Amino acid sequence: MPRRSLLKADERKALLGIPDDEEGLIRHYTLTPSDLLEAEIRRRPPNKLGFAVQLCVMRYPGRMPGMDERPPVAMIAYVAQQLGVDPREFGLYARRTQTRFEHSRHLAEYLGLRPATREDRRAALLAAIEAAATTDKGLPIATAVVNEFRGRNALLPSAHAVEKIGLAGRAIARRQAEATLLEGYSDEQLETFDALLKVDLVIGQTRFNWLRSAPEAPGADNLVGLIERLEFLRNLAVDPRLQGRIHPERWAQLVREGDATPAWLAADFNAGRRRATVVAQLVVLGHKLTDAAVTMFSKLIGRLFSQANNQKKQRHAETRRETAKALRLFRDTLRALVAANETGKDAIDVLDREVGWYKLLQAKPVVEAMVKDADPDSLILAAERYANVRKYAVRFLRTFAFRSSRRHNPLLTAIETLKSLNEDGRRVLPIRVPVGHLSEQTRKLIFREGKADRRLYEIATLAALRDRLRSGDVWVEGSRAYRPIDEHLMPQPAFASLKDADDLGLGVQRDGAAYLAEIRQILDFNLKRLAYRARNSKLQGVRLVAGKLVVTPLSSDVPAEAEELNWELNSMYPLVEVPDLLTDVHDWTGFAGQFTHVRTSEPPRSIPAMLAGVLADATNLGPKRMATASKGITPHQISWMRIFHARPETYRAAQACITTAHALHPYARLWGGGTTASADGQFFRASDRAAKLGDVNRHYGSEPGSKFYSHLSDQYGYFSILPISPTESEAAYVLDGLFDHDSILDIEELFTDTGGASDHVFALFALIGRRFAPRLRNLKDRKFHTFEKADAYPALKEHIGVPINAGFILEHWDDLLRLAASIKTKTVAPSTLLRKLATSPNPSQLAKALRELGRLERTLFMIEWYSSPALRRRCQAGLNKGEAAHKLKRAVFFHERGEIRDRSFDSQAFRASGLNLVVSAIVHWNTAYLSRAVDHLHQQGRTIPDHVLKHVSPLGWEHINLTGIYSWGEPRDLIDGFMPLRLAKGFARAA
Repeated sequence: MPRRSLLKADERKALLGIPDDEEGLIRHYTLTPSDLLEAEIRRRPPNKLGFAVQLCVMRYPGRMPGMDERPPVAMIAYVAQQLGVDPREFGLYARRTQTRFEHSRHLAEYLGLRPATREDRRAALLAAIEAAATTDKGLPIATAVVNEFRGRNALLPSAHAVEKIGLAGRAIARRQAEATLLEGYSDEQLETFDALLKVDLVIGQTRFNWLRSAPEAPGADNLVGLIERLEFLRNLAVDPRLQGRIHPERWAQLVREGDATPAWLAADFNAGRRRATVVAQLVVLGHKLTDAAVTMFSKLIGRLFSQANNQKKQRHAETRRETAKALRLFRDTLRALVAANETGKDAIDVLDREVGWYKLLQAKPVVEAMVKDADPDSLILAAERYANVRKYAVRFLRTFAFRSSRRHNPLLTAIETLKSLNEDGRRVLPIRVPVGHLSEQTRKLIFREGKADRRLYEIATLAALRDRLRSGDVWVEGSRAYRPIDEHLMPQPAFASLKDADDLGLGVQRDGAAYLAEIRQILDFNLKRLAYRARNSKLQGVRLVAGKLVVTPLSSDVPAEAEELNWELNSMYPLVEVPDLLTDVHDWTGFAGQFTHVRTSEPPRSIPAMLAGVLADATNLGPKRMATASKGITPHQISWMRIFHARPETYRAAQACITTAHALHPYARLWGGGTTASADGQFFRASDRAAKLGDVNRHYGSEPGSKFYSHLSDQYGYFSILPISPTESEAAYVLDGLFDHDSILDIEELFTDTGGASDHVFALFALIGRRFAPRLRNLKDRKFHTFEKADAYPALKEHIGVPINAGFILEHWDDLLRLAASIKTKTVAPSTLLRKLATSPNPSQLAKALRELGRLERTLFMIEWYSSPALRRRCQAGLNKGEAAHKLKRAVFFHERGEIRDRSFDSQAFRASGLNLVVSAIVHWNTAYLSRAVDHLHQQGRTIPDHVLKHVSPLGWEHINLTGIYSWGEPRDLIDGFMPLRLAKGFARAA
């Protein structure tokens, strides 16, 4: 069994190695006059240099050089230069071990150092325990050990000894944390926790697995199942506040390990670790089940009204024939009455003769029914499914405690009224019921027959509860997702401290009045300049038609020769199997090593198995069938990698590894500087069991599915992806990708289509100091919002909308700054806030202030859009790259007809992450060979301008075999680590 390590190779080198960079040499190895004097008294040049080198190493990193260790050449040269000797003299140093030993003993005395004693090691162990109490990462723990030795003027022991002390400290810290969590539980409770890992014959599985395998597809029975699990968990009496007993990082690590641990494996842990893992999982499951139940309730009520609206449309479609027949009868009746009036004949006789009185009498009940049901309210249609709603609503209201910031919230009073009726078994509402949470129209419907309709009242109250939960106006005790907005933000004292220090790092001034004064002048000038240019036809590609600005669509700027060059270069790619491609990219970047073990943080022992697991996600094949289709990879190996190595954070680290390497590739600079990006969603149909979880968006057809929302840099480098519901607004997730990645990319400008734009998004981009450039649909119908009246800009009068409420922005300026600072510091995901702010039927003061600021920033953007053809072309180019990349994703994600069949969100997230990672690997591999192909053409005397080359994309896949039997680790004939290009026979020898 290989020896367990605490540090990665690069971490070990950084902490215990000898630096060879310029800064490190100057900082650590510049000799003092006394150092030089000590070295000079050595007689021979080799001894002078060896003595000085040994002095430097004992000073930093603070250890004895190994007997066979040779310091870096740069370090030896730097020290030799100060002594005025030839660096090659070091090879002759201390052929006698006695000389080296005498030098080291003298240097220890000179530097005030001594060998580490047992007491030093014990102190280092305590330092390791203290560090490991706050983190599980190896580098901080090893650093604490090293610093303790240095602080005690003790020479560092070997790297193996340092890591051994760190590993021991981490093990002790883990046991201490486990004991702290279990403190206060009786033996009987501890045995109850153990019993959760044993198979319960009633349900045919362990209760631990039952709790963690909660249903996700919205349904009445599934919601009841979630509530049953939550009630079972509450009966275990695990206090969720116990996580505060240990450091948050230590708690997070315990949760990560528990998430990856199946019940059968947890049962084999020692008692302390086993029970602590179970307790941590129970606490987390309490939050997860609460969030899942509230989310499912929200979806069920949303679907209830969606079905009601669809039923409404269906009724209109079904009665179209009867409606047309009634209208024809009405037409004939009008004609008969007009004829009677013109001829002076009796109207009834003419009506009876021309139309038929009996027909009118027959039509009367039909028409009355049509009028009565012509446009039924959605609430009435939703109440027709009242019996199904009652299956879960009663238990849902009874299980959860709802809270609000309003002192007397009528919605909460209404909920208590319904709970009381349910408990007492009463069907009739009291004479007086709370109605303050309902609209005037809803109240009229409920009381249309003089007394309150219980069904309508209950459905309307549940609908209001859904809206308030989504907006954050009402929250649930024990939930993490459904909390007040204030709890999602950075603490007020921390924000105040940053603001006072002027260290918010935002894109606006901390003084709201100064910001508004400046932006007012800019907006006024820009509007006047736009009006002037519009009047005088000075706007390129924009014309003024009937008082409205109309933008002419852009023509393609791709040179004709670029298409032919693209075909030529793509045909030069080597034919490659996808396993070989992934192996190549790993060899270049080391991305597979980022999938570290959840407990030991060690890289995968089998890189091919890890790559196979990633490819299984990317191609939608799944781990079991991937093992069947792979040579030399077993299902057990892939399962092990997925359980203990594949996590959201390791996928993110691997993605960052490839994206960073791609951004640093010289050829990638042709496509852009890595400072702009586009974001777009791609729809994938759901089938089988996943269809119940998926939502239907009529824009994509009548089938359910999921959408993968991803961010792509201007260099074709993907850096973020997230599965979202196709019914959700993309605008809520636009900002997530900018903060949910670890690559070196620093995106300054983001392009989206209309679906990704909202006034809230415009405002947040401005607050955090980034540019938002969406391609807005129906631009001419969108209004400018100004500080002045429309009369100030007569040429743009048709474009001017309601004025900006500057006072409202100023009143809530600090709240806006805190919101942006919370996003910038990654305290909260932007989508969490944007969803809450956008879903409230009665927007909060903060939402209104953010909208006002967004209107202001959108107006400035629209002015620039009309004024700058370069901006329009830049946005179009960015979005075109994203749309082209969708084709490559569709080609890779081909198994199961490209349909999603995973029931859980986590599984879909793995599919999305694997797809992003493999597509990024293909893009990077193509870029490397594209660079070699272009170099080959240059060697043949071809001159290819950069403005043509930049239109050749790395998105081709015709040369990649994505199907068949996957062979991992097969030997290949490589030249300098690369496959030969496919060339015409005349060029083959030259290549």
